[in-house]
Amino acid sequence: MKILPSSLREKKRYIVFEILSDREMVKQDLIRAIWNSAYSLYGDVGTSKIGLWLLNFDGKRGVVRCARDKTEEVRALLSAINSLDERQVAISVIRVCGTIKGTKRFFRS
Repeated sequence: MKILPSSLREKKRYIVFEILSDREMVKQDLIRAIWNSAYSLYGDVGTSKIGLWLLNFDGKRGVVRCARDKTEEVRALLSAINSLDERQVAISVIRVCGTIKGTKRFFRS
């Protein structure tokens, strides 16, 4: 099976977000909350078109990959998450980047 050339691949965007909470969160709880939010807002078909994937998460900040034309939908589903592990949280989008390299500077401590 041949690899698809880069000109035919789907374009991606990387959304850097921060969780505003008093404690750090567990990655598995965040993944579950993101998928539940996506399914409740867009259903199966809409969620599959988004191409959602959590790439990096350090307890407070993270990076989500999505389709280029679905960034507004991902911003909406991230803002719809209001609780993780029965704790009140708010998720704030810091920046939308076109490459993973553009997201690296938000994880330097």
